Amino acid sequence: QVQLVESGGGLAQPGGSLRLSCAASRSIFSSNLMGWYRQAPGKQRELVAIMTGGGSTNYADSVKGRFAISRDNAKNAVNLQMNSLKPEDTAVYFCKAVMVIGLPPQEYEYWGQGTQVTVSS
Repeated sequence: QVQLVESGGGLAQPGGSLRLSCAASRSIFSSNLMGWYRQAPGKQRELVAIMTGGGSTNYADSVKGRFAISRDNAKNAVNLQMNSLKPEDTAVYFCKAVMVIGLPPQEYEYWGQGTQVTVSS
């Protein structure tokens, strides 16, 4: 079992910045994918940004140029730098990890419990 703990959420003004961090309870070196998703009230959970084990990234069109995902293998963490925040970025942000564990190797999907991001003046 892998635990993912998000931090860094809170209240920001439009145009402001926040940095989210997701700490994993084990090495993320063997992860196939780590990323961030969000869910606003009354809406489905949606992809925000993901990074594959090879370092490729993918962003939702709505956050391209404003958000940046990064990973720190030494700290077993994946981060999301959010700049130029907009009210429509308000949501609960969830960290996701897809990891290969065990022998024979099997792929498992894990989610954090989420952190609230509110963008409001």
